[in-house]
Amino acid sequence: MSNAPQQPLDFRGLKDKQRELRKGFPEALGLRVHRAISWLFRAECEDDDDDVRFILLWIGFNSAYAGEVSHDVANERGIFKSYFDVLAELDREQRIYNCVWERFPEQIDVLLKNKYVFAPFWNHANGRLGSEGWAESLSASQRAVGHALSDRDTTRILSIVFDRLYVLRNQLLHGGSTWDSAINRNQVHDGAAILGWLLPIFIDIMMDNPKRDWGKPFYPVVE
Repeated sequence: MSNAPQQPLDFRGLKDKQRELRKGFPEALGLRVHRAISWLFRAECEDDDDDVRFILLWIGFNSAYAGEVSHDVANERGIFKSYFDVLAELDREQRIYNCVWERFPEQIDVLLKNKYVFAPFWNHANGRLGSEGWAESLSASQRAVGHALSDRDTTRILSIVFDRLYVLRNQLLHGGSTWDSAINRNQVHDGAAILGWLLPIFIDIMMDNPKRDWGKPFYPVVE
């Protein structure tokens, strides 16, 4: 029997669950879940375009976690970590850890070794002072993931993986990549696959914990 983690709920399963539970959701959680599921649905329709699929999934991820919009990368990473801390605490079945460890170990290993989704590499490529040691930093981050996996430190794992995905997100959304380019396609394909597996788990955990304060969306519904 395979030890691979079961596929998390897709749009249809999550939508059915949302309809069943949403009367008990606080307004802010209801809005987050509704928006995130809508973008997940749209992403699931993009089977043949990894660029678009990744972007749609990232918007769904933003819908689930984001508060006030920030252009400070360090602050954004802090928001990520706070969100991942809560998810890891509530993920009693360790679905997130199992996804990383059992479902996508090879893809994540390749992603973490890829200098083109490592921010310090681009700092060095653009001549930013103090970025000469990017290669050593890349090796150190890989070792950190190894320790985090051994310790089952889900927050640390997610923080490092999403640090790479955030660089990929920036490349796509800020025009730093050609659509459907033949160059560096693996990170886009793998990034979309990893995010497409994790986002439904995130949404499902949020719905299972409506009493948790998930924060008010920065763009609420305003009449």
